[in-house]
Amino acid sequence: MSAANWIDTFLPRADFRERHNIDIAASAGLILDCAMNYRLKDDPLVRLAIGVRELPSRLSGRSRRPPFDRDDFTFLGRKGDTALAFGLIGEFWNADYGLIPCHSAEDFRTSAYQDACKLVLSYTLRPLTRGTNRLTTETSVFCPTPTARRHFAPYWYLIRPVSGLIRRRMLAAVRKQAENRANSPTITG
Repeated sequence: MSAANWIDTFLPRADFRERHNIDIAASAGLILDCAMNYRLKDDPLVRLAIGVRELPSRLSGRSRRPPFDRDDFTFLGRKGDTALAFGLIGEFWNADYGLIPCHSAEDFRTSAYQDACKLVLSYTLRPLTRGTNRLTTETSVFCPTPTARRHFAPYWYLIRPVSGLIRRRMLAAVRKQAENRANSPTITG
């Protein structure tokens, strides 16, 4: 089963997709390790964008949760050194994201909420030339009902430019970390 097919097991159908990629001169395993460790809070511009997105909810006192970050996602799994996936379930257009707790890949796969969307954030790797891999990140969203789609569509088109910026900055950070680690001398004791 290819990496893309493996990811499709979590979200067989998507109503919305966004994809970005970057070439990285490092091993596939190291690249996915760096992607796994990436946190939104580590990027000041991304922190600012999330802060602006969450400001109405915080000012009104409706949210006291920590700022949104990758830790809000459910880890769906890793397929060797070829793919990695995370999931979210929620009414993302709500000020507080309308997140629904999801504790495992199986929970994500079998959860069905009337108007809550499912989102998969995936990373896949494709080898290029010797020592270089193309890392692709894709955000896929499934809306289970016409009502969910009507709510999500305007939100998607509003946040998509910022979401794309966040994904590109995330990829650049993963590349920087992976290439720095790949090029640093190994210290032995």
